[in-house]
Amino acid sequence: MTISRGTLFQFFKYSVYVFLAMNVYWFFAEEHLAARLQFPVGVSLLDMIEAYAATIDTAAWVVLLIMFELETYVLEDRQFTPTVTWTLHGLRAVCYGFIVYAFYGYIVNLVSAQAVTPLAGVSDLCLIVADQWSYAIDFDEYIEITAANCHALSSADSFLRFENIPAVVDAPGLAAIIGLAWIDVINAAVWLLVVLVLEVDVRLQEHNRYEGLALRTSTVIKVILYSTLLFAAVYWGIKGDFVDFWDALLWLVAFIFIELNVFDWRQEAHEELAAAGET
Repeated sequence: MTISRGTLFQFFKYSVYVFLAMNVYWFFAEEHLAARLQFPVGVSLLDMIEAYAATIDTAAWVVLLIMFELETYVLEDRQFTPTVTWTLHGLRAVCYGFIVYAFYGYIVNLVSAQAVTPLAGVSDLCLIVADQWSYAIDFDEYIEITAANCHALSSADSFLRFENIPAVVDAPGLAAIIGLAWIDVINAAVWLLVVLVLEVDVRLQEHNRYEGLALRTSTVIKVILYSTLLFAAVYWGIKGDFVDFWDALLWLVAFIFIELNVFDWRQEAHEELAAAGET
């Protein structure tokens, strides 16, 4: 039995989509642990986006990815009935609402990461072991300070504490956390621009107008946007945040597939027009 190259490609593509769906769970597990420290009395509805920004964001993006896959590859032109079209557009609108909501959550996290005050009278983490403090590795990752690890967590002689959270960090650690929070905001904003451009591409392709200046302009913009996203992925990789790095890399691959779908769709439209002209 032989497997065609096209079948292998589709298997690889949908494997990437499955991995992205699995990342919803990994982000939830990570944020749920952090929420137990950040919101000890429970996460209210208003705090949900601050506590689970990455989970909500990723889940909405997975659904949006499926919508793009259906529209650009799975469904044939003849299957785009008014009901199907409005359903796809409606689901995408809901996804965009959650994505913008998550973007707001990243901004809230950035502001919260900078809301720190000096921890007076503490020059060594071992001095606060008995007070049930945690040390912030990231804004969503904390390590309980114990007698066994207090010397290893930081050698600094001054520390900062986060507002309303029993967590501390030294100055270099805070700078790293703020840097990662900025990358979250930038990454989310750039992805919003990517899907805005992609929406325009799809609408133009539906009317066979994805040509000439529109095609060249879209290509230049997307090269800039995807390069920025690649920078964000590399930054996460260097900083050792593997889950964010893996997620960012998978999303880049996934949207390359969507771009290829649009390209193939455009080629098919050209072939159909050429065939119609010959007849």
